[in-house]
Amino acid sequence: MEGDTEMRGGPDPELAATMGFSGFGKKARTFDLEAMFEQTRRTAVERSRKVLEARERKEEEQAEKDLRSLCTSSSTSASDAKGTGTTSTQRGKVWSESENSSDDEITPPFKQSLTSAQGPAGDTDDEDDDFIGPPLPPGFKDSDDDNDDDTEEEDNNPVKKIPDSHEITLQHGTKAVSALGLDPSGARLITGGYDYDVKFWDFAGMDASLQAFRSLQPCECHQIRSLQYSSTGDVILVVSGNSQAKVLDRDGFPVMECIKGDQYIVDMTNTKGHTAMLNSGCWHPKIKEEFLTCSNDGTVRTWDINNEKKHKTVFKPRSSQGKRVIPTSCTYSRDGKLIAAGCQDGSIQIWDRNMTVHTKFHCRQAHAPGTDTSCLTFSYDGIVLASRGGDNTLKLWDIRQLKKPLNSAERLPSFFPMTDCCFSPDDKILVTGTSVKRGGGSGKLCFFSRETLQKLYEIEVTDASVVRSLWHPKLNQIMVGTGNGLAKVYYDPVKSQRGAKLCVVKTKRKERPAETLTQDYIITPHALPMFREPRQRSTRKQLEKDRLDPVKSHKPEPPVAGPGRGGRVGTHGGTLSSYIVKNIALDKTDDSNPREAILRHAKEAEENPYWISPAYAKTQPKAVFAEVEPEDDETDKPEWKKRKI
Repeated sequence: MEGDTEMRGGPDPELAATMGFSGFGKKARTFDLEAMFEQTRRTAVERSRKVLEARERKEEEQAEKDLRSLCTSSSTSASDAKGTGTTSTQRGKVWSESENSSDDEITPPFKQSLTSAQGPAGDTDDEDDDFIGPPLPPGFKDSDDDNDDDTEEEDNNPVKKIPDSHEITLQHGTKAVSALGLDPSGARLITGGYDYDVKFWDFAGMDASLQAFRSLQPCECHQIRSLQYSSTGDVILVVSGNSQAKVLDRDGFPVMECIKGDQYIVDMTNTKGHTAMLNSGCWHPKIKEEFLTCSNDGTVRTWDINNEKKHKTVFKPRSSQGKRVIPTSCTYSRDGKLIAAGCQDGSIQIWDRNMTVHTKFHCRQAHAPGTDTSCLTFSYDGIVLASRGGDNTLKLWDIRQLKKPLNSAERLPSFFPMTDCCFSPDDKILVTGTSVKRGGGSGKLCFFSRETLQKLYEIEVTDASVVRSLWHPKLNQIMVGTGNGLAKVYYDPVKSQRGAKLCVVKTKRKERPAETLTQDYIITPHALPMFREPRQRSTRKQLEKDRLDPVKSHKPEPPVAGPGRGGRVGTHGGTLSSYIVKNIALDKTDDSNPREAILRHAKEAEENPYWISPAYAKTQPKAVFAEVEPEDDETDKPEWKKRKI
């Protein structure tokens, strides 16, 4: 306790000397948080009160100014009027009405009279709002008024908001462009088609030649069905005709590939991935690592980009009889809490993202059974769902009451299983494309009102089907993919931002002459003969020279006829095996007694030793060979001892 008392009373000098610094043992400063919060609250209240008082004072000054203007105008009109009684009665009515309705709008003439009455002494801080000089003529309109009128006209006529005054055409290939994707910032466009190619277009890097800066085939020989950038724009989801979706980075390099499921498992919940062709896919609007796919195996699966070995959740659409149906399109709601799928039986089924078993909303007879619902998309407010059906219809649905469509548009041909629809950035227009047969006219891009689904406008794109359409909210530009390999971009120089406006103003880069040469020639008049190129000579002189050459003018040997001559075998024995078989019968050598065959060369070897005898000449003893018994003695032998031949 005494030590504690000393510590609280003051620092110990010995301890300070030991530790090497002074001030050791001082009490830490304490803060009263409640007092600080109370002081902050009082300061905020005081500032708010001052702001309110200043605002009230300004309103009182404005009211006094209005009253003075009315008094001035009434006195001026009283001096000029002929009927004093009637005029004074009307003025009293005007005065009483102006006092009772303080919210009435003051027209420009009153403002002009106020300005002329007050003069320069009546100027306030709002100098920009006051008129200086003589009154305006009766037919004059200010530029601000013109802008307001134009804005009101655009609001009343949504067709004027469509950016279609200019267009550019990007040549993707010769086959249908079946997928379009634009990153959230609008800097890069990706296109995919039936030719298996995915091309990257950079608006800021392109010039007027409009060439893609990269082309690749991420899924080999499978058609591209869907392309989409993530919510952050750093990765791309590629859905093709196989069972495995891929994720690429912004430059086209692979990031992950979904695993393929076991096709021999009956319950699709127990397998790790899709087992049949994919139909569609999209990214989660809020979670950048999650995406969604649907397949012909009858499932809708969610995936995590960090786990390619297994899906996250599985949703299984079911028909009214409880049987499996194939989902042909899928999408997330704008907030990412709902998952919607359009199925081949004509139904639209919507699940809660966290409830995988039972649907939250569903409509069994949304489209004709047996047709592919090619697209589902939610409006920006998240209430309305638009569906593009294979039965040539476009329908709007309220997800809170999904039994009956709000509106429907018919006679919209669709020949592709990925014909889509989209909402305008202001959520008032719905856009979709139509399909045509070859030589049957032009494919159109149709614009419908969201409220009534009446056709407002249409654009004839090209003499082929319109497959994909995309209206980017930031760029305010419309991208269209067609059936003949074109990707068109519609824009307006005033209403649109960046995008196609960046590349059309750049001139086409000229090719340098050095880049066109396939081979570099070094021209040196006095080069050595070994580096000099041979001159071309006439054909006749070259033939005469070749005739004198015995090798080039040698006549080919004719085929051998007969038994053969000159070391060549005849045609009847042209092979080596036939030659050997033929000569076996001509060999007269008797090898029945090998000892005699060896001793036949004994005399020659003894006279002219070459191999073994010189080496053993001094050490080799004299060879002694057995003598051959005469064969006549065999006659005296019994029959069973005689050699059998």
